[in-house]
Amino acid sequence: MAQTPKDPLDHEPEAVEYARRKAGLSVTEAARELGVAVSLISQIESGKRNATPAMLLKMAQAYNCPLVVLERKRYAREAADSEEDGVVKAAEAA
Repeated sequence: MAQTPKDPLDHEPEAVEYARRKAGLSVTEAARELGVAVSLISQIESGKRNATPAMLLKMAQAYNCPLVVLERKRYAREAADSEEDGVVKAAEAA
C-alpha cells in the first residue's frame, strides 16, 4: 500500500535531500553513516515519514550542516495557511 506524505512534518524533505547530496553521500551511504535502514532515509526525504528531533540532529552532524537548515519553517507555513484561509473567507463573503 502506498504511503501518503505526513503533515505536519518536523523537517523539510527537500532540504534533507539537498544536504545529503551536498555532503556527497548516497542514500545508502547516509543510511550506513546514521545506522538506519535505507528505506527510512528515502521515506524522510520524500515526506512519507517524520524525522524525529534526534534523527534530525544526527543528520545535521553527518551532513555537516546546521540543524536549522533541515527543520521545517513553521512560521512561514502557518502564515501562508492563514493568508489562504483569509482569501477564501473573503471570497466566500463576497
